[in-house]
Amino acid sequence: MADSVLAKDGTRIFFKDWGSGKPVVLSHGWPLDADAWDAQMLFLVQNGYRVIAHDRRGHGRSGQSSSGNDVDTYADDLATVINALDLKGATLVGHSMGGGEVARYIGRHGTSRVARAVLISAVVPLMLKSENNPDGLPESAFDGIRKNLTGNRSVFYKNLALPFYGFNRPNAKVEQGTIDEFWREAMGGSILAQYQCVKQFEVDYTGDLKKFDVPTLILHGDDDQFVPVNVAGRMSAKIIKNSTLKVYPGAPHGMCTTEADKVNADLLEFLQA
Repeated sequence: MADSVLAKDGTRIFFKDWGSGKPVVLSHGWPLDADAWDAQMLFLVQNGYRVIAHDRRGHGRSGQSSSGNDVDTYADDLATVINALDLKGATLVGHSMGGGEVARYIGRHGTSRVARAVLISAVVPLMLKSENNPDGLPESAFDGIRKNLTGNRSVFYKNLALPFYGFNRPNAKVEQGTIDEFWREAMGGSILAQYQCVKQFEVDYTGDLKKFDVPTLILHGDDDQFVPVNVAGRMSAKIIKNSTLKVYPGAPHGMCTTEADKVNADLLEFLQA
């Protein structure tokens, strides 16, 4: 089933709700939409889970609001979906920016409806370089993304897909279909929302991670060219109590696609634990 709910400001939030059983809620990365989870959704439904994935506001099939393109609102939109479906004992899974969304959801709304959490290539706890975070990325890196967006967005996304999936590495097997699908999802979103969303990569999620009180699985590739594992996955594992970190050797940022079988197996093992 595909459906939608209205956020508190009236923005329509599209979501897919498939299967039955224990609920798993998936939050996608930037600049994609819920279709980025195709491999996980099909697998989890076939293994007896109820799987829900929404398009973040300004992305995919959700409404293109001119405001609210910030992580606090994203977290509240996620809460709107979870509350509307009256989900209980849910596992929240976030990839990349979706990991920030999951973290901020727990920071703002707690875990009364949450049993477990999974962070995959997530932008937490803090991507931005600072005195306390010397291994982070300089603001110029985020400025560069914004500058490219204001140029030819279509060309930018075609090029961005290469490092996203590690297709720019020596001897990589380049999958044109994967590049095309990245471009399709990216171009389906609002350039305004995608531009404003980049600022959320610079947010400090440390306080949110300290509020995690459910078992948490952290998956990260050590060849992630967007969210370095030492800045993100390894740091998150130090902050979140009762967390397990699995580092995938050679895996890129978009490993839910390139390493789908491995990610799916780890998700299932965690869900069944």
